[in-house]
Amino acid sequence: MSDCIFCKIATGEIQAEKIFESDDILGFSDLTPAAPVHVIIIPKRHYATTLDMSDEEPEIFGAMIKASSEIARAKGIAESGFRLILNTNADAGQEIFHVHMHLLGGKRIGRLIER
Repeated sequence: MSDCIFCKIATGEIQAEKIFESDDILGFSDLTPAAPVHVIIIPKRHYATTLDMSDEEPEIFGAMIKASSEIARAKGIAESGFRLILNTNADAGQEIFHVHMHLLGGKRIGRLIER
């Protein structure tokens, strides 16, 4: 998709600090981190939402999870813990409509939802 910022990062048109790369997945540092470690993990192919991706290529989810494990180990946060966040559509907080997962760690992260 020509106007998608994550597609432009995936193709190298926009530079980003790459943390992980495979044939299908890219992980890069978030420009406005919410934790000491904040990596955005995307499929290189454009999918607007997780609904689109799960219908077309559900195995990409597995590749994203595998990438998150490798990144967490490389960043030294696998043992202490990390959070993975996938938002789908506007009410869930999705702002960029290219599937992406946030990997957050490097500090104790509070509850996402208060009970």
